[in-house]
Amino acid sequence: MHLDVLDLRNFYYRTQLGRVAQRAIRDQMQKLWPEAQGQTVAGFGFSVPLLRPYLAEARRVIALMPGPQGVMPWPAGMENVSALCEETHWPLATGMVDKLVMLHGLETSEHPTEVLEEAWRVLGPGGKALFIVPSRSGLWARRDGTPFGFGRPYSLAQLETQLKRHNFTPERSLAALFAPPSGQRFWLKTAEFWESGGRRFAPWLAGGVLMVEASKQVYAPTRGGLREAVRRPLRVLEGLPQPLPAPSARQCRDVAGEDC
Repeated sequence: MHLDVLDLRNFYYRTQLGRVAQRAIRDQMQKLWPEAQGQTVAGFGFSVPLLRPYLAEARRVIALMPGPQGVMPWPAGMENVSALCEETHWPLATGMVDKLVMLHGLETSEHPTEVLEEAWRVLGPGGKALFIVPSRSGLWARRDGTPFGFGRPYSLAQLETQLKRHNFTPERSLAALFAPPSGQRFWLKTAEFWESGGRRFAPWLAGGVLMVEASKQVYAPTRGGLREAVRRPLRVLEGLPQPLPAPSARQCRDVAGEDC
């Protein structure tokens, strides 16, 4: 089940551990997506801690928050871009999104199939989606004191298999949150050291979250198309009289006494 939006807001914006988590995940996301100039960027779940870098350059930023979670206005001090929605029916036109970020939206949903179907629907041609979920082998999924301790954790193979089943093509993957999920001063001050070391030496074993970038997979139509249409005769010619065969030279001599 989804966490309450107030609990998520308090963790990311009012605790030091939440700010450490926000910075670690956002840094990894910006390695994958350094810019979004003129694009439509959408987030689902509680993605607002990651969307701020795109506010200045993106054509449009939209933060969708599912009904069971609740919604909060965002960003503070600016025009609101967040909206409450049904998790299985997003108020976005088909194919309008260039980049989609999903944080605390998949692992806590009771309808993951429908959520992935909506994610696939709203992505446009060439669009990319970034799915961020708790890692089954990480420490963060084993502690209830953070939002990553709720819902279903994934292994990398499990997440990629589920994405492929819903017509996504996984392209790149990263991990984040290598520091222990502790609010003690020592761990908070050394968080950057653990992040850089974990990314280098044990990205899939020690990371608290998995991040998979995937593209929308579209199959070629199964109809015969132009080739089959050309093989069939044009209907506009049906009903016209067939041309008469040209007379032979002998017939011409019999009728007119001379060659045609």
